[in-house]
Formats: sequence, C-alpha cells, structure tokens
Amino acid sequence: MEIKKTLILGASANPERYAYLVANKLVAHGHPIVNVGLKAGIVAGVPIERPGKIHRDIDTITLYVSPENQPPLYDYILETGPRRIIFNPGAENQILQQLAVTQGIIIDYACTLVLLSTGQF
Repeated sequence: MEIKKTLILGASANPERYAYLVANKLVAHGHPIVNVGLKAGIVAGVPIERPGKIHRDIDTITLYVSPENQPPLYDYILETGPRRIIFNPGAENQILQQLAVTQGIIIDYACTLVLLSTGQF
C-alpha cells in the first residue's frame, strides 16, 4: 500500500461528520493527515488548523466544503499543489475542477470513505 499524506479540508471534531470519520479511517489505514477547518479541535490525534499554512508534501486533498464556501479557498488549495483532489458528495465544483486540471492535478468525484473501504484510495 502506498502511503498518501492527505489534507482533509473541512475537518470537523464532530463525530457525526464524514470528515471526522474519514480522518480516523485514513489514520487507521496508515495515511498521515493534516486537518484543516474553521473550528478548533483534535481529530484522530491531529489538531485542526485554520487554512493558511501551505503544506507542500500533500498527495491528496479530500474536500468536505460546499461549493459556495470554496472560492476563498481556491488559492490555498492550488498553492498546496496536491497530486489529486477528491470532491466528496456535496463538494462538487466545476470551477475548482477546471483550475486544478490546468495545474495538472488529478480530479476524483468520489467518497473517500468508500475508496478506503474498497482499497481504491
């Protein structure tokens, strides 16, 4: 299995949120994570940080932010320069997709939890 450092954008310390579930599942599968969100907390042993610090070693950004809340994050996402972006259900965004593709970023419209559960992550 290839280790893929993953930035969870829209991270949440609320155990009922998919971003919370995926953080724990990624760690359980041996993938290091960076939690980025608006509210402080700790998920899967990793603090949630606010968007700002650019992480240059990210393989995958998994998005849990609705399209209408994504525009202020475009520069942050693109400057991070991930290999791929996973648009989880409800995060689909054609504008961000086009911006990412022009930078050579792979786009997946998928559920990260399903990808992990089926060995396709």
